[in-house]
Amino acid sequence: MKFLFVGTSRENGGAEAHFVTLTRALAAAGHTVEAVVHPDAPLAQALAGSAVRLHAGRFRNVFDLRGYRATIAAARRLRPDWLVGDFGKEYWPLILIGRLLGIPVALFRHRLKPMNRLSARLVARCAQRFFAVSQYARHDYIEHGMPAARVQVLYSPVDTELCRPDAAQGLALRRELGFADDAIVLGCFGRLHAGKGIFTLLDAASAAMATEPRLHCLWLGDGIDTERLREAIAASPFPARHRQLGWVADAHQYYNALTMLAFPSIAIEAFGRTPVEAQACNVPVLCSDAFGVPETLQPGVTGLLLPPGDVAAWRDGILTLCDDATRRPMAAAARDFVQQHFSTPVIAAEFVRQLDMPPHAH
Repeated sequence: MKFLFVGTSRENGGAEAHFVTLTRALAAAGHTVEAVVHPDAPLAQALAGSAVRLHAGRFRNVFDLRGYRATIAAARRLRPDWLVGDFGKEYWPLILIGRLLGIPVALFRHRLKPMNRLSARLVARCAQRFFAVSQYARHDYIEHGMPAARVQVLYSPVDTELCRPDAAQGLALRRELGFADDAIVLGCFGRLHAGKGIFTLLDAASAAMATEPRLHCLWLGDGIDTERLREAIAASPFPARHRQLGWVADAHQYYNALTMLAFPSIAIEAFGRTPVEAQACNVPVLCSDAFGVPETLQPGVTGLLLPPGDVAAWRDGILTLCDDATRRPMAAAARDFVQQHFSTPVIAAEFVRQLDMPPHAH
């Protein structure tokens, strides 16, 4: 197949990671993949030098003619089988271009914030395929007016070659960070704001540290509450047992420094990419039992689900995974789970399979 992806976002979040990983996965599977991206965006940097041919384009909004010109020119040259989009500001432009050129359109949505009523009713009807990234998100979209028959689920892919166990790398990073070789390292990676449950986790980790002297925390990421977290760590009972590294361009290697990863979000989440990446590195996870997050793990097998915001429950969950006899079987099972459900070959093949199916036959 030939695909033209369009994504002129200048951000660097989960939707952008999905865009990069899926385009690379399809190219690796032998498909022809090209993409219209903003030339100065992280997307362009992430795909530079890959098998995905890039075209410069910008969609500031639905009326931005620059984006239409770039996309139409790329589509006329490539003659793709599908136009694919990940970002809301490009939904209607892609639908219009698809109608103009006679090319079917597949759209992904990563957010749970409702679209306006008109778009909620019409976008999934006008695109030939509309994908949610979790069953929870699909149900949410249907509740907000999308026709159930038009909304499919395709999980976000994770590159299991990029995210893979590496004990030597993990040991080197632990020593670089000042952790003892036998330390139990709890990680929290991502945007640092209260909605991600970081203060619940800090309180729970502090309580667990009082019982488990080997427990340490590694915080990666930044956000509006970076400084508030730093101050809270400094005021905690065990400030020396925390490392807060800020934003790291390539965080994948740091999964191997972890004993477990926490995803304690109390805000609405359509999915959760970091728990899947951690499990791909044979790191068991502690996740909030809410929203789309439970779909990222196999509860009791590759990690634990815990009530969001419940400090005592998170303390107990952390201590449960501090036990080698409990944690090691989970670690051993984690990567196989990811390879079966979220790996790039699996998701790319499922994407093509769903595109090949007759409409409404899903």
